[in-house]
Amino acid sequence: MCLLSLTDVFVRKYDYPVLHQINWEVKKGQQWAVIGGNGAGKTMLLDTLAGRLMPRSGKIRRNAAIELVAADYSFNRIVRSAAQYYQQRFQSQDAEIAPTVRDVLTNQLRPVGTVDETSVVLPPLEVTEEELQRIAGLLSLTHLLDHPFVTLSNGETRRMLLAVSLLKKAQILLFDYPFTGLDVYSRQVLNEAMAAMVEEGRTIILATAPNEMPSFITHVLELKDGRVQAALPAEAWKSLDRTIETRLGKASVDRDLLALLGTPELGGYDYAFKLRNTRVIYDGRPVLDGVSWEVRNGELWSLSGPNGSGKSTLLSLITADHPQRFANDFEIFDRPKRGRGFSMWDIKQRIGHVSPELHLYFPPDTTVYKAIGSGFFDATGIYFKKLDAAQDSRIHLVAKLLKVDEVLEKSFRHLSKGEQRLVLLARALVKNPPLLILDEPCQGLDLPTVEYFKQIVDAICATGNYTLIYVSHYPSEIPSCVNRRLMLRDGKVEFLQ
Repeated sequence: MCLLSLTDVFVRKYDYPVLHQINWEVKKGQQWAVIGGNGAGKTMLLDTLAGRLMPRSGKIRRNAAIELVAADYSFNRIVRSAAQYYQQRFQSQDAEIAPTVRDVLTNQLRPVGTVDETSVVLPPLEVTEEELQRIAGLLSLTHLLDHPFVTLSNGETRRMLLAVSLLKKAQILLFDYPFTGLDVYSRQVLNEAMAAMVEEGRTIILATAPNEMPSFITHVLELKDGRVQAALPAEAWKSLDRTIETRLGKASVDRDLLALLGTPELGGYDYAFKLRNTRVIYDGRPVLDGVSWEVRNGELWSLSGPNGSGKSTLLSLITADHPQRFANDFEIFDRPKRGRGFSMWDIKQRIGHVSPELHLYFPPDTTVYKAIGSGFFDATGIYFKKLDAAQDSRIHLVAKLLKVDEVLEKSFRHLSKGEQRLVLLARALVKNPPLLILDEPCQGLDLPTVEYFKQIVDAICATGNYTLIYVSHYPSEIPSCVNRRLMLRDGKVEFLQ
């Protein structure tokens, strides 16, 4: 039985062609992985299957209900009446009024700012308590049902969003890089949950990296530049002489170009920061509990730990984004947390930062040129100062180094997720900061681009003029220059060396 078929499908997005003459068929019992490099069209294909994009020509036949499983926690799209903003996850007062996981899963949501709860008529419950408990148990969410959703970690949030989709009981489930940013445990839980859905007779189509292809996958669709390169049974695809990484090619860093970056102008500190017995409390629950950490100038650290261990909260203290930073004892760039003439913006000027949250809430309608340039002002793509010739030159330099120089005039939203991440990496480097905080910087990048980015970080840090904090759940993504390690678990230091 054919569940889904595409015949000569051609798709444009914002007047840019993204899919070309796609011919593809999905039959009952098949489980598909969609692979390809950055900009290959994987996300566009899933959006088309879900009905978010309409083909300009060709036909799509859907013989089963389709559900696109959300890949992030952009709740302003997913939880309509409870829009989230960039720093909300760090605001304890917002957590107190946010909907719970149970509210989200049962669609019992009141508009933000509701004072009189009786004034809002909620939709009737469509989920039984038995079904809610079954799905929550399948995804290890039972203990979180009455927690505010804004306090969840990345992995917990991803599992919650999968639960939202599973409760809709669609026959075909679409996943866009579902394992990105998840720790080992969360990846295992998600994999097992998807496998259970397959056992129940559902069909899964997921965009993923070749090295994260689940064992239940039966077929592979490979895309390149919006065109089908191969549509084969998984075993036949794996037997191909050339892997996708070889077909995508490899790049090496232009050392002469890298040398033009120069050295940071705002260095000259002994310690990037000293944190002493750091504590952060949400609703009476410690998210960080007695964390002490000192990082000297020039040290190269990895920060690791399971989802929910406190990594993002710890980094938000350093980047001056967390409201509880003043309740803690720390120094940054040899200055106390509060000091005359050394503001939050002085701290940010010395830090190049990229994170999944920044990517999620970055203004999509700014141009790539302005997105990179906003790094000079620690703004999110919008600034009102005129760039001088030196700044303009820096934008072009880092854009060329990160291989996004050919899309400088494009809108940020017109790029693939991988290309967007490269733009944000260029933004982090453009002001040549002495401290680089790279939180899951390789999310959404294909394997050759991950290797290329690691080369860039290794080469930059080899000069000895930079301090690095690098976060990743994948040891293979950590640059070889990293030689120090901090691991958190349940808000406490588990390992420091």
